[in-house]
Amino acid sequence: MRSGKEIGFSLEQVLSAIKDSSGIVSNIAERLNCSWATARKYIDKWDATKQALKNENEVALDFVENQLMRKIEDGDSIMIRFFLATKGKRRGYTERQEIAGVEGEPFQHLIIVRPPEKTNVKTN
Repeated sequence: MRSGKEIGFSLEQVLSAIKDSSGIVSNIAERLNCSWATARKYIDKWDATKQALKNENEVALDFVENQLMRKIEDGDSIMIRFFLATKGKRRGYTERQEIAGVEGEPFQHLIIVRPPEKTNVKTN
């Protein structure tokens, strides 16, 4: 494995390594034959590589969302519930907990304050 100090990477090399990486820095480092930290350093070096990494992350997210929709189309109730709880919030599909007292009465807080424990430590 080579480090960025031993040999520099060009913008084109880093962009090529980012392409089809799913935005995973370890994949990029493997393609560049360098450490994760070196790959990250070169990704952060240029605006074009930063944007390319963001784009790859979006492509990966699109892929996973498509997989989720396939599961929903197949009737997977867990995925349906997940989708509604995350994407359906504005329509009221959210889990929430309500705290109320007995039979809907207001909840009452009881706070007990105890005196500090006595210790056998003597102070001067």
